[in-house]
This record gives sequence, C-alpha cells and structure tokens, in this order.
Amino acid sequence: MNPINSKNKTMMALITGAAGGLGKAFAVECASRGWDLFLTDYLREPLETLAAALRNGYGVKVITHACDLTEAGARARLFEHLRAGSGRFTTLINVAGVDFEGPFFEQSGQQIQTIVRLNIEGTLAMTHAILQYRNPWMPFRIINVASLAAFYPMPVKATYAASKRFLLDFSLALREELRSLNATVTVLCPGGMPTNPECIKAIEAQGWAGLITTLDVGRVANQTLDAALAGKAVVIPGAVNRVLQTFGALVPSSLLAGFIHNRWSAVRQKRVVQGSLPAA
Repeated sequence: MNPINSKNKTMMALITGAAGGLGKAFAVECASRGWDLFLTDYLREPLETLAAALRNGYGVKVITHACDLTEAGARARLFEHLRAGSGRFTTLINVAGVDFEGPFFEQSGQQIQTIVRLNIEGTLAMTHAILQYRNPWMPFRIINVASLAAFYPMPVKATYAASKRFLLDFSLALREELRSLNATVTVLCPGGMPTNPECIKAIEAQGWAGLITTLDVGRVANQTLDAALAGKAVVIPGAVNRVLQTFGALVPSSLLAGFIHNRWSAVRQKRVVQGSLPAA
C-alpha cells in the first residue's frame, strides 16, 4: 500500500540542515525515539554518513536528499521527490540557517542575499510545501529554529538577527492559523551553541559571557522536541538566556542596540587580533 494514501501512523520527521551540529542532534534525538526520518542538507556525503549511522544505531528508516535551499530550482526538485512518495510527515524541523558576521556595509551583496534566502525564503518554502505532505491522521508539529538574537536589534549581526525575528513572528502567527488543522508551531530561540568551528571561536572570544550562555546541542534537541510535543509556542533553553530575554524586553531598543554594538565590536576586534577573523 502506498504510504501517502494509507492511514500510516508512523512518526516521520523532515529535518533541514540535518548535517550540521544542531540538525544532527535533532536527527539523533528523533531516531532514538523510533521516528523515521527524511534528512536534507546542501552536501550529500555528510547526509549519507549520518543516515547510515542512524539506520545502524536505531533501526529506523532514513531517506536523504541533498538540496541547496537558497535555490528555487533545487527546492523544486526536492518537492518533486516528496510528491513521488517519500511518505507523510508528522514533524518538520527547520534548522537550516546561516550568518555572516560583520558590519552590514562590509558584507557582500551575495552574503546578504544568502542569509535572506536561506533563513527566510527557504524556511517559508519548506513549511508551505511540507504542510501539503503532513499525515492527516496524526498531530503535526513544526519546529522553526530562530535565535535569542530574534529578541534584540543586533549590530554586527543585523541581517541575521532580523531574519530570526522574522521567523519568531512568522511562527507565532502561523501557530494560530494552524490550530484547526491539528498542527502546532514551536519556535526555538537558543543562545550560543558549539555547532561548528566558527561558532566555537565566537563563543570563546566572548569570554565568560559566551560560556554561561552556551548550550549543549543534544539537550537542546531533547528539550525542544518535548516542548513541541506538548504544544509549547516558544522555547528559550537555559536559565541565563531566559533572564537575558526578560531583561532585554525591559530596555528601550535604541539603548539595547548601543550596548550590543559596543559588546560585539569588542568581541569582533578580539577575534581579529587572534586571527580567527580577517581585518576589515
């Protein structure tokens, strides 16, 4: 029987950005719960390596499809693959995202476009498409990965933070729209996570402030899935990060932007001196 036309009640999650640190953590967490998976990222080889490990370690079904979500043509091929019968989904986890740190005027047009196309356009396109392939016999959960930066104006990360603010507002609005479809949206707003070498360098350059806000990706994935299954709207992992978000909401945005600018400028200069960032 075609799984797309059957009353299949198997849990199946689609994860974007699955080969990265947080995406991989979500994949492992889902597999450990016995969920089947559809994994996508822009590089094929890491996806296949991850898929093989999950099949062997947890005995779940894992489908992979490499896709550059910034490209409309690549997304169209991915959606065609889904139409061909990959199954019906119970969960969508939009992890894929990118940042190019630095003052806006120093960034290239390509870098700015890539942030917008992946963080916003790619997430919207995936969400719109996968809603058509949800399992109608089970609750449907969407998890959108934003950032603690979504709550603040962030000089030196202006486009990135604004894109994450978009995802926060979009997720909360979509959540209300989908209530009648037995679907929920949960937006994850984490602080720093050591998901790749660049993130680790950035965390280290922040000193104690970076360390106390840094999160374990495995724990974040576990807590976020539990929150999504419980229907929670917003997840801010870490007590320190929740305090920062609450405090930030009490400070005028203009003052907050000035404070953040001074802090990030100092951190950026430290990374330039250390050689982990090129001089402007």
